[in-house]
Amino acid sequence: MPEAMRSAGPEHFRLTLNSDGKKHTFENTLTLVTVVCGLIAFVSGLVVAAHVIASWAGAIGFVVGMYSQYVSATTAERSVNIIGIVMSFVGVAVGIYHGGFIP
Repeated sequence: MPEAMRSAGPEHFRLTLNSDGKKHTFENTLTLVTVVCGLIAFVSGLVVAAHVIASWAGAIGFVVGMYSQYVSATTAERSVNIIGIVMSFVGVAVGIYHGGFIP
């Protein structure tokens, strides 16, 4: 049992979306776009004058996030997608409440 003889040293924390060890560049890019659009939509949704930005960024983030969720390969990608989708949805809802897609 050679694995029982490994040193119990400190393990380094590594944040990755590729929990299966393979590269998923397309899926990771979609996840990143979803989170960025969701963050922009959520933050700009808090500002009444930025309702156009919130509406469009939220709508784009929601659509990209749903597709990203469909093609995602790992659980970490799916978890981050849900965060981005929720932020996009809240941002687009608040943006529509404050005035919608057109200035």
